[in-house]
Parts: sequence; C-alpha cells; structure tokens
Amino acid sequence: MFIDLKQHMPTGLSTLDPVFGGGIPPGSVVLLKGDIGSGKIEFAYTSLIYLSLMMPRDPALDKSIIIPSEIRYVTVTKMREDILREIGDSFASDLLENIDMVQFDDLSDIYFDSSLVPIGWYSDYEDIIERMEKRRRVHDNILTTLADMLSEVPKESLIILDSLTEIATQHISAGTWPDLTAFLRGLQRVAKKWRTTFYLILTKGILNQWQEIEVADAVDAVIHFRWEESSTAKRQRILYIEKFRGVLIHLEDREMVKFAVNISPLRGFEVSNIRVII
Repeated sequence: MFIDLKQHMPTGLSTLDPVFGGGIPPGSVVLLKGDIGSGKIEFAYTSLIYLSLMMPRDPALDKSIIIPSEIRYVTVTKMREDILREIGDSFASDLLENIDMVQFDDLSDIYFDSSLVPIGWYSDYEDIIERMEKRRRVHDNILTTLADMLSEVPKESLIILDSLTEIATQHISAGTWPDLTAFLRGLQRVAKKWRTTFYLILTKGILNQWQEIEVADAVDAVIHFRWEESSTAKRQRILYIEKFRGVLIHLEDREMVKFAVNISPLRGFEVSNIRVII
C-alpha cells in the first residue's frame, strides 16, 4: 500500500519514490542531514541526475507528476567544475546525458569575501575595477543574495543548496543566527507558493543540538543519513525519515521509516531492506 498524493515531484530514486507515493509533495523544503560520507550528497546527485533525464518528457503524460521546470544547484564554496567532475567520476556516463540541463549558481565570492582567504584563491576577477563593479551588483549578505537569486528561478523547480553548513557556521560566528532561522522559515513558506522543492544539505555534528533542532523545525522534511554497524560488524549506510509533513504519518503507520542504503556507479543512490524502528 502506497501513499496517495494528488501531485508530487519525484526524487528520481526508483526505490524510494513508491514509498512516498511517487515523490515529494509540491513546495517541500527537505533537509538532507548526515554524517560525513553517509550518502546525503549522493542522494542529491542521484536525484538531479534522474530528474534531468526526465525533464524532456511531456508533462501531460502524467498530471500527477511534477517534472522540474529547472534544476538549480547552488554552491557556497565549491566550483561548478568540481561538482561536475565528482559526478562524472562517481556515476556511469550513460546516466549523465542530460547533466548539462542542471544550472549552477556560485556564492563563493560572497562567502569568502568575509574571510581571510586571499581573493586569488576563489575569484577569477583579477582586475580590481571589474571586481568592484561585480560587488556593486550583489549584496554583501549571502542570504539576501540567495533570496534574490531564488526569486528568479521558475516555479515548480528543484533547488539544491550545497551546503547549509557553511552558511550556518558563518551566521553563528557573526552572531546573526536568528537571521538564518527567519530565512529558513520564510523559505518554507514561499516554497509552497512556488511549488518548488528544496534540498538543503547539512553536515551533522557541526551545529549544536538546539541549533540542529531549530533548523529541523523550520523545514518540511528531515532525511537523516548515518552509518551503523550491522550484525556482521560491517558498516552500513542507513537512511532515516525523521520528519516529513503530510507523509511521515503514513510511513509510521506501515513502520517504514528506516532504510538500508546502497550507492553504485550504475544506479546511484538506492534504498533497500525496509526496517522497523524499535
């Protein structure tokens, strides 16, 4: 028995979408939280890969499915070339035929401008006049720049923020944590208006406990990725559905909130062996 949702945006993960009734409810802000190497990045990569393959489809074929009108990958410290290289090294080439449909936005200039990192390490603007002109066109605050950028993305898109960790630690050091939580609550509200899905990537253990709870409270869904020791003492990646508004109640009713994870070059991120929380 699967969840019956009127409309949804698929994650693209064939092993997980049926559990969600075909995908994610429109306008959901999803926190991908996890340990280092636990699979949260691979989840986002696999999702954007398969959704990019679905984008050329005629949306009239299935009106219950929302295919993203645009996939936008927003980076805070990473370069577009590094993301594409990592995806190319990790997944089979036949999965990547539509990867050019993914658009990238790089916020690293704004992020590093408030640090001691030399300009030449992160910026291509060698001419100081050219750089000053660029600075006039953007805000000093990374969140206001991000908000302006997001407002220009077409409705019913998929937006991946890689990562919330850097933005959060910057606001903690600046003493402006309430600005970030207000932004997240505003994002959770406007996402419904735009019917746009957001993936926010967060590394677990960097924020303190109450900060992680406050972030989780401001989003629609929390998918937790972690490592566990199996009965054979082998480490296993595990996915928990900690929170999912409108969905979790159905999963708990069927005791489907914990999954074993497998990641392979040919199929990407997959879940299997649905487990019961005790």
